[in-house]
Amino acid sequence: MISARARRSRRTSLTSLCSRFLWVWGGRRPKSKRNALLLFCACVLYGIFIASKAVHLWPQKEDQKDASDHKGFGDAPTKGSKVAAAGPAHVQHGNFYLVSEVPEGAVLLLSTSPPATLKPNVVYITLRSKRSKPANIRGTVKPKKRKKYAAQVQHEHSQGILQGLHKNEDQQRLAEREGDATRAGEVILVAESRDKSTNPHQSNIRIYSDSAPPWFSAKDIRAMKLLADSKIHKVKKMPSHHGDLILFENPSKKQLFSLAPNHACQGICGLLKRPLDMSEVFAFHLDRILGLNRTLPSVSRKFEFVQDGLPCPVILWDSSLAPADNTTQSSIKLKWSTYQQILKQNCWLNGKIPKAESGCTEIHHHEWSKMALFDFLLQVYNRLDNRCCGFRPRKEDSCVQHGLNLKCNDQGNVDLTHIMQRRHDPRHLVFVNNKGFFDRSEDNLDFKLLNGIREFPESAVSILRSHRLREKLLQSFFLDSVFWESQRGRQGIEKLIDVIERRAKILLTYINAHGIKVIPMND
Repeated sequence: MISARARRSRRTSLTSLCSRFLWVWGGRRPKSKRNALLLFCACVLYGIFIASKAVHLWPQKEDQKDASDHKGFGDAPTKGSKVAAAGPAHVQHGNFYLVSEVPEGAVLLLSTSPPATLKPNVVYITLRSKRSKPANIRGTVKPKKRKKYAAQVQHEHSQGILQGLHKNEDQQRLAEREGDATRAGEVILVAESRDKSTNPHQSNIRIYSDSAPPWFSAKDIRAMKLLADSKIHKVKKMPSHHGDLILFENPSKKQLFSLAPNHACQGICGLLKRPLDMSEVFAFHLDRILGLNRTLPSVSRKFEFVQDGLPCPVILWDSSLAPADNTTQSSIKLKWSTYQQILKQNCWLNGKIPKAESGCTEIHHHEWSKMALFDFLLQVYNRLDNRCCGFRPRKEDSCVQHGLNLKCNDQGNVDLTHIMQRRHDPRHLVFVNNKGFFDRSEDNLDFKLLNGIREFPESAVSILRSHRLREKLLQSFFLDSVFWESQRGRQGIEKLIDVIERRAKILLTYINAHGIKVIPMND
């Protein structure tokens, strides 16, 4: 039995030891021996608690040891840290997997607090699906630098095609054996040997969803596929239309379309234009998105006999658009002064028959508003301002090449050009020769195109205001794979859309500043 003196001595020594320990640890002595003893006891209890936890969490099985030593987890995983695990998944608990049983390629989040229903003392990992990156769709064909062509480039383009075709003497002998009439400017083209742009198993018009974009009709899609993929039978020079007429083979009856003596295409044909006229394709897509529906279907296509295989626009041929006046290339002859008077008369508006002395034509009043909006966005000046009187032209512009810009003093007598109607539908215009310009700065836009216009179509203006024009144009251009590649993919097309968006903002400002009405135009 221990005496009282021994107990006091042991208590004194324990208190002294605890005081020294706390002094070394904390740098200060407790004020009393009782406080030192309490602190020491707390330290001992905390050490016992930690030791018991360590013994309780010590891995007992070999698979738990493998899980703790799994590559990529580290010594101290934290909540929310990403790891990549590989291996077959045999056991799954809801949305959680064992560390050693994670599916291959999964993106994981470490979790230190698993649900109560899962096995205790096992580190579980929350499975999160890997986020898919957007497709990097870019063109792979880089076009050559744009060259400045002289005024006679249109004639040289037609002559170059014909010269390239005439080099094939075997085809000429084949044409003679078949008994085809040798008319001036017409040659026979064997599609398999000359046109390698078509793939029988893959179309140049890409439609990956169940349906095409809603702004294209079923007739538009059929025309685009025919222009992009059909085999070519003949190419005929058409100098009056600034291009060459292409006759396609009949894909269903396996017969060839014929060309009548009056140049009316008896079947489906296309007008081949220069590589520099690729804005025709852009104009077609923009027209459909704005809901105007006044241009002819157009696609891009490559031909080995056209300037080293550069892509060219091919436009659907419409024989009902034959011009009545060869000078202005229009179905109706109008001067600028007469055009301004017609705008004031509101011809055929609300079904009202115009008076004979009003000077109205058969064209509906709303058609001029649609054409002015379309021409302003693309800066197509060859219809309403072919003398370049509303902006500062460059040396490459056709008006400067022909000296027309020097005749702006008498603007009232300037003839409108390329004003086209169909014979069976004279009320509506058809936009042809849509030569747009994207390199014209905002301080040099042709506002003369908007003179006399007091209304604009609501459908088109709503698209410009919706801030979705870029999205729709990208979706639309992706259908034409050749055009997409010719502009260096999305990067090049985005630059073209930037120009149109800036002009759209200027046009909306113009509408607000001049109090122009925005009304439905369903005529």
